[in-house]
Amino acid sequence: MKINKINIKTNTKNYSILIGRGLVNKIDKIFKDRNITFEKCLVVTDKNIPNIFKKTLYTKLKSKKIFKIQLVPSEKNKNYITIEKIHKILFERRFNRSDCVISFGGGIIGDIVGFASSTFKRGLKFINIPTTLLSQVDSSIGGKTGINNKYGKNLVGSFYQPDLVVSDINILNSLPKREIICGYAEILKSSIIDSYRNFVYLDKNLEKILKLKSPFIENSILEACNLKKTVVEKDVDEKNFRKVLNLGHTFAHAYESTLGFSKKLNHGEAVILGIKSAAEFSLQRGILSKEQLNIIINHINRIGLKAKINSLFKKKDTDKILNFMKIDKKNNSESINLVLIKNFGKIQIDFQINPLILKRYIFNSLK
Repeated sequence: MKINKINIKTNTKNYSILIGRGLVNKIDKIFKDRNITFEKCLVVTDKNIPNIFKKTLYTKLKSKKIFKIQLVPSEKNKNYITIEKIHKILFERRFNRSDCVISFGGGIIGDIVGFASSTFKRGLKFINIPTTLLSQVDSSIGGKTGINNKYGKNLVGSFYQPDLVVSDINILNSLPKREIICGYAEILKSSIIDSYRNFVYLDKNLEKILKLKSPFIENSILEACNLKKTVVEKDVDEKNFRKVLNLGHTFAHAYESTLGFSKKLNHGEAVILGIKSAAEFSLQRGILSKEQLNIIINHINRIGLKAKINSLFKKKDTDKILNFMKIDKKNNSESINLVLIKNFGKIQIDFQINPLILKRYIFNSLK
């Protein structure tokens, strides 16, 4: 079975992203072929992964000294307490910087493990095996790690590149449809950032992609990862250009935070709602045409997203949503910085907007 490889070069580390089917079953060979060595390994596993995949991974690593911890992939567990649990094992088992931590889970697990790895003795080997569509096309790539606190989402974190990313598409078959839709959010975002050609491919093959049909799911994952590679290599620390990847996210993080990271709205769903909000607001500011807004909205309406802005929030939530947008980590002034859409492939970063104007939009978009 073909393995697609994307090589990423950054100022701190070069690494590969491997995309294919049945890769967990080949993980020992993958490590050997890439000369990835370690004596001890902590595998941090998403509790929701089917046991067959966990057993396969553990079996393939049996020649190593393995320690295991399972985590519930909840935004509410993405905190200092969980970091301490991981660090406790690493210290008690006398890990050193040549040893390894493997994240085997979705984006939440990857963010936690990446941050724990970056802060343990100033950094040890970190391998990411993302198991959700969302993590395979987004969070596992580019080195962003972080945890949440009472002030908002991902406000504590670091840039820490993995040593290797292994994306096994077979694991995606175990996910519920809601999780596939969540991952599709980042595929959609990437296509809007990249080109109309990329978007048309998604629009034409949407149902096949959501059903994980080959080669459509492989092609869409590869395109999203290549887009992120290009962006990350140009601006690894998100000083400027990388901000395009935040399209929809200022709205999305505020929606999640307002709901207290409730199961009513998970991250990918929030991103889709955030893209919709960013597109509508782009029209209001006169930088996106009505025709192109309709193309984006019609596509979003076909995805099958059950979460709706008006069913999640009321007008009384306006100030709370706005306040979370004000403390977003991308802001550096009294204005709120948004990433807006001018056209497919043309994104405007650092669009500074007066909070009162944004408040009016949010208020009018709610019941």
